[in-house]
Amino acid sequence: MDMHFIRRGEGKPLLLVHGIGGSSRSWDLMIDGLADAGREVIAIDLPGHGATPPLQGEVSISTLADAVTSFLESQNLLGIDAVGSSMGARLVLELVRRGGIVGAVVSLDPGGFWKGWEKPFFYFSVAASRRLVQWLQPVMPAIAGNPVGRTLLLPQFSARPWDLHAELVQEEMRTFATSASFDDLLYNLTYGEPQKGVPRGTLQAPLIIGWGKQDRVCFPQQASRALRLFPDACIHWFSSCGHFPQWDSPEEAVQLVLTVTSGINYEPLLSAEMQTPVTTATRNWAAIVGVGLAVVAGGFLLARSRTS
Repeated sequence: MDMHFIRRGEGKPLLLVHGIGGSSRSWDLMIDGLADAGREVIAIDLPGHGATPPLQGEVSISTLADAVTSFLESQNLLGIDAVGSSMGARLVLELVRRGGIVGAVVSLDPGGFWKGWEKPFFYFSVAASRRLVQWLQPVMPAIAGNPVGRTLLLPQFSARPWDLHAELVQEEMRTFATSASFDDLLYNLTYGEPQKGVPRGTLQAPLIIGWGKQDRVCFPQQASRALRLFPDACIHWFSSCGHFPQWDSPEEAVQLVLTVTSGINYEPLLSAEMQTPVTTATRNWAAIVGVGLAVVAGGFLLARSRTS
């Protein structure tokens, strides 16, 4: 499988896997820090994203995992350490489950561990957000370049959208709007085959699941479900962080990745706060109102696109 990728730095290889609607550019705030620390960083564009053409046929976690495995085989990179974000975080968990494909893994806010109402909330809120972002593309430079615009646009995805770099937001919204595989992948990610886990005592390399305490896409209570499927994993909580630690806490995320993939035993480094489970979603009412407005606007555009 041919995939477009960015290669940066020299040293032990490290794979970066973006989320749905993202690209290799999703890691712009982390890639230099990882490369400067002595890693050869390989950030890929998944099929149907960025500069990589879409797969023929079904687009799902399973077929994407097949494609990434084929890419790693062709590049002689089997056993590479890996980091994934969102859908890419679930993808690297699937590679862990299959065994023999990746080494140490950091999975940041993985999707796929929702229950009940969380499933339609995820699907319709993200689908509506995509329609809204597509509609706003002609004025996206102005929105991305303004702290108020970023705050109104991204309350579901970032804990501090006003602080995000304008260039990063504009690029992320461009790929979010134009990904060829987005719609089919979103449906299959939500309603397709559930993620399977691995029994305790079977992992051969460290696995850390990182989660933003203010994640409004994959709510923090979902972390306990992920740990039940991957009981050998450890959890790392990002305190003031939404769905994308590489946006809200890039320095902390870089340090986490370097620690986990360096062979250091991560578990003794866990503070009491890190071990405290999160069982309820954060109640940031300004963010909830912002998400609600975005869903209503995007839902209107989604409904209009289906009837036109």
